[in-house]
Amino acid sequence: MKTVHRTRNRALATGASLGAILFASGTAFAQDTDSGGLSLEEIVVTAQKRAQSTQDVPVSITAFDAAFTKRVNLDDVKDLVKFAPGFSGDSKDSFIDYINIRGISTNDFGVGGDPSVGFFKNGLYQGRNGVVVTSMFDMARAEVLRGPQGFLFGRNAISGAVSLHTQKPNFDENDGYVEVGLGERGIFEAEGAINLPMSDNFALRLAAYHSEENGYVDNTFAPNDDKLVSHDKSAFRATAAVRGESWDATFMAEYEDRDQSGSIYRLIRDDVPENDGFSIVQHLKNVLGEENVLPGGNKRDVGADQKLGNYDRGEILSLSAEFNVDLDFATLTSLTGYKDHDYEYAEDFDGMPIGFNDYGQVQSGDYFEQELRLVSNGDGPLSWYAGVSYYKENIDAHFDQRGDEEVMCQVYYYYSCAEVFAYYEYGEFTPNAVGLLESNDVYGKFEGWGAYVDLTYAVNDKFEVGMGLRYSKDTKEFGNWILPVESDLGPFWAFGVTTDGFVTGKSSWDDFTPRFVARYRPNDDWMIYASATRGFKSGGFGSFAVEADDDDITDDLVAENATLNQFEPETVWSYELGVKGDMLDRRIRMDMAVYHYIYKDLQLNYFDKGTRVTNVGKVKATGIEGTVQAILSENFDLFVSSSYNDNEISDVDPVVAEGVDGNTLPGTPKFTFSGLLAYHRAIGDSGEVNASIDWRTQTKTYGGLDNIDIYAQEGWSDFSARVGYESYNGWSVVAYVENIFNRMYYDGTAEGGDFFPGHGFGISRPRTIGAKFTYRFGG
Repeated sequence: MKTVHRTRNRALATGASLGAILFASGTAFAQDTDSGGLSLEEIVVTAQKRAQSTQDVPVSITAFDAAFTKRVNLDDVKDLVKFAPGFSGDSKDSFIDYINIRGISTNDFGVGGDPSVGFFKNGLYQGRNGVVVTSMFDMARAEVLRGPQGFLFGRNAISGAVSLHTQKPNFDENDGYVEVGLGERGIFEAEGAINLPMSDNFALRLAAYHSEENGYVDNTFAPNDDKLVSHDKSAFRATAAVRGESWDATFMAEYEDRDQSGSIYRLIRDDVPENDGFSIVQHLKNVLGEENVLPGGNKRDVGADQKLGNYDRGEILSLSAEFNVDLDFATLTSLTGYKDHDYEYAEDFDGMPIGFNDYGQVQSGDYFEQELRLVSNGDGPLSWYAGVSYYKENIDAHFDQRGDEEVMCQVYYYYSCAEVFAYYEYGEFTPNAVGLLESNDVYGKFEGWGAYVDLTYAVNDKFEVGMGLRYSKDTKEFGNWILPVESDLGPFWAFGVTTDGFVTGKSSWDDFTPRFVARYRPNDDWMIYASATRGFKSGGFGSFAVEADDDDITDDLVAENATLNQFEPETVWSYELGVKGDMLDRRIRMDMAVYHYIYKDLQLNYFDKGTRVTNVGKVKATGIEGTVQAILSENFDLFVSSSYNDNEISDVDPVVAEGVDGNTLPGTPKFTFSGLLAYHRAIGDSGEVNASIDWRTQTKTYGGLDNIDIYAQEGWSDFSARVGYESYNGWSVVAYVENIFNRMYYDGTAEGGDFFPGHGFGISRPRTIGAKFTYRFGG
């Protein structure tokens, strides 16, 4: 066993990765001392609390270093969806409710629950919608882990985790870089960093980032307005490193200011011959007129009145401190993080030029976390780590949902509001200037803690077994005040009731989540592993509904004795068999995994007198994932990633969805395939030319549990190409074309209901041409 570790540690010392190979730099290839030829270098990750090669980690993990993310222009954390197998659901806003790994996502867009995919930066949890999305600049690497990761990361990461690591200061020399990019539609990107060793034991690193782009979606309702899907974001990070003889510390402060468009929705027409059921679009056309309903233009145009506006703005401040102390027998690590954010958002949810449903959100909150862990340093057959963690979060949010009064009356009653009031003898109807505005305020006070221990024992040089156990407990105090409605229609659509002040509640959930792992190495190049992992995600409270008996609702539709919409935890057992290995003197590297999981009590949204969150049935899935990295020749390198997922849901309450047992989870492609083919060739002693083509292909995804084909997003492929020159004197230039074939598709779709139409959201970026210039100085 020790021999294997020594072999790997020699490889880790090179510090390069596949990302560098695909960047096609002159230092991309390592000399293998055994074969004397070109070979793939290792990438080092810390997913298991210690530095390891990805080839030694018995977890489904795909890691990308900074060179790779730069090569393929990944500048936002959700962009990782493109290349990580089993990962899907990118969207062009600050929400992660559509992100899923192996089919599991969290479609709750409120603040009373937790995401199924955990996002972490430098080991610290990044939070929820509105605060979690972060720009990727001055990065060291990004890790995407699939399957339940709560044991390794905590914070309910039940379907997977994304772990980002930024560059830390080094104590050796002054160095840095400056990068500037220009492109179509006013694209301007600027990024830079400088490393400043102040002494032998103190170093500082400063990094900054800015990106802006004009929109590319025309609004046929307001053709003279600026185009939609634009952004303007800036960020700054300062990192300081200090070290002593047996300890080191890293302190970081980061601020990001994001100003971009909210999600863009476009109506999906169901008034088509293949739909033999009720057509909500036809109904809307009958009562409102065709010219008032359909958005016009092509798929990359929308018709949206946007009565609440369209924006996605956030300010996020992050502070962190990491201390490592060498205790000889083990390393003690302390991680401390604090995050404060303000966020505001507005969108036209109905995707039509009628005021059916506009959505707005104003949110602020802070988050504190602390973790202490001890990782063994010994060379014996037993290795271990143990730790405890704590978090505390405060969140306040205000939600608005707006509709035009006359639209509501026409759609639901076929008559004007005045006629409806006269018919039911409600008195005279007085229109409200702002329409039907239904709002609520919520607050959350959450805290939790966990404790974990992991033991790994090397039975011999080839075989080792491991067992870990984590205990997690979450306590949530929540309040929901459904505010009075000024419109004569009352709480007509979004809630059905109001409340007399805050409806409050408090609950705790806890669980033990074990993990069992066995790893076998037949030789130095191959590793086979098997694991069984239990995952847990705590319960919570819905932000858009309360529970009340009909007898407790007054004539003024005030819900007395109301309680919160509470949902319970979800759990999973996931079983995985994987193989990782190198072939042909480490010119080809494979990473394959087969998995099967059984989810119970999946948390899911549905609409019934408010948007409620409940636990539904059971989900079973089987899948295969893999990546292949290869040096094809001295000039060509290849990376491919693929996945297959077959899932089905069962035992769903008919109140949530009827007749859906056996259907597929929404937003989950059965197949994904992505990759990058790179070419590079030296030009004398001055530099080299490089070129690459990358792609993402995925099959059809459904917009809801009913799996209705009319509302499905058909499969699509997106190709990009780049060509550049890199000088050995530190500068490089690259030109790119993204979405070469100008493919139009949605990030996702949503199925329609009896009175609300389906829509597509996240319209694909059109063909984009641009260029980047980079200059590196110092080391």
